Amino acid sequence: MKHQARKRFGQNFLQDKNIIHNIVNSLHLQATDNVLEIGPGQGALTFEIAPLVASLDALEIDRDLYQALSQQAPANLNVHLQDALKCSLQDYVTSSEQALRIVGNLPYNISTPLIFHLLQQVPYIKDMHFMLQKEVVQRMAASVNTPEYGRLSVMVQYLCRVENLLLVPPTAFYPQPKVDSAIVRLTPHQTPIYPPCDPKLLADVVTRAFNQRRKTIRNSLKDRVNDQQITQCGLDPQLRAQQLTVANFVEIATMIK
Repeated sequence: MKHQARKRFGQNFLQDKNIIHNIVNSLHLQATDNVLEIGPGQGALTFEIAPLVASLDALEIDRDLYQALSQQAPANLNVHLQDALKCSLQDYVTSSEQALRIVGNLPYNISTPLIFHLLQQVPYIKDMHFMLQKEVVQRMAASVNTPEYGRLSVMVQYLCRVENLLLVPPTAFYPQPKVDSAIVRLTPHQTPIYPPCDPKLLADVVTRAFNQRRKTIRNSLKDRVNDQQITQCGLDPQLRAQQLTVANFVEIATMIK
């Protein structure tokens, strides 16, 4: 398939056969899996996955790639011309008992907002395997009180187990990106490991805290909670955002009325 990579779509096409096989092997696909691919591009992963499952849906925003893939699609591949940032996962769930297995080589320029969009629909997700910029994967998997730990770490780990699976060099793509990539597996917690809280409140608290990460939480969260409430959570108001665990942020969010 001849196609000029389009910068506005952040296109870098995976072409390394060994990497492709390693990604597909990491999925441990079953024939009955309900698989959704985001950004199939030229079909590097698509045509490896399709023979392994009964049905595969793929979302492509580039009209030329959509048409090319549609013309080559086997009977079990359904290609949709759609912006993944606007997708409703419920549309691709075939039954209430079969959550989606989502896979994709995500454009780096939309990877973080896309992940947040998908996490808002986590009841429909069994797991997600994504190719992302290495630094983004490191931030997702980061431990508390490390330089990489931040808003993305907290919000993803609140809902999912994060596994950094595989490092991918720029030479695996065409055109070659200027950064290393990595494969991450995100598996939503089947049983919540944190107390339930309003996800919008949690997102607001975490965003405020890390937007001013040099400030103490007494100052960065002063419009949301006071010292007494912070102390009731067993925390020192002089702590900074990167020193708080996911559980700490959840507890603070539950204090807000």
